Amino acid sequence: MTRMPITNTPKTATVDDAQLVSRTLARAFGDDPMMRWFFPEDASREAGLGRYFTTLFTRQYARHGVCERTDAAAAFWVAPEGQEKAVPDAETVQELQEILGDRAGLFRDAVEAAAEHGPKEAHWYLAVIGADPAARGQGHGSALLRSGLAQADASGLPVYLESSKPSNIPVYEHFGFTVLEEAQLPGGGPVLWSMRREPRPGAGA
Repeated sequence: MTRMPITNTPKTATVDDAQLVSRTLARAFGDDPMMRWFFPEDASREAGLGRYFTTLFTRQYARHGVCERTDAAAAFWVAPEGQEKAVPDAETVQELQEILGDRAGLFRDAVEAAAEHGPKEAHWYLAVIGADPAARGQGHGSALLRSGLAQADASGLPVYLESSKPSNIPVYEHFGFTVLEEAQLPGGGPVLWSMRREPRPGAGA
């Protein structure tokens, strides 16, 4: 039986893609230090991450962000004009707390700590990006990075992100990001790296 080829061409992700997007990101973040801290149980982590990303995507980023996907990766970006609206509302916060259970307090503290160090200048924000481990090395994440960075470059604005996975740092540096700050999350959490990329007017990513 022939299999459909997996394409790494970015396309807009809509709420109709929620199942594919959440499943992809749950697999992508299964070894992420921060997500392993929020979801410490190996047996239930993927299911918990699936619910977590479904909530973030359908209630927050699909409404107020710029969401793209390939057949095996997804990325959530927030342009400057969407950043005030992209803050989770009370219902979303409640839903996330129910998903996180007894880790909800750690999650809240981590979000607040990251927000304290957030940029004050106008910028694009790369909130989430991940590729299914089964498709890594096939250019899915890179394609989504290039697509989002091109939009930020077209607006002449810098891009910010945070990462808790050390192996991702050189990948982002390859795309022009530099580390701004390295901070330990409260409550004994992992290290979080804040990164920034200058705009490249007229240049591709």
